[in-house]
Amino acid sequence: MDQLLEILSNLHPDVDFEMEDRLIDDAILDSLDIVDLITAISDEFDVTITAKDIMPENFNSAEAMYDLIQRIRDEE
Repeated sequence: MDQLLEILSNLHPDVDFEMEDRLIDDAILDSLDIVDLITAISDEFDVTITAKDIMPENFNSAEAMYDLIQRIRDEE
């Protein structure tokens, strides 16, 4: 989780990603941020995020993103 929080903090240093749970709903992250995140997460965690994984509920919080990473790892 620390690696993910570092990726997110590099993207938006002003956001408290440990507390925020409406990153998409409140437009804190936009579509370009999601593209950057997918690339960084794929590289850092060696997972493949597919189109079916790209939904708001998977990116609304750091916890949701970490859960997504774990699900993908379990499936691979």
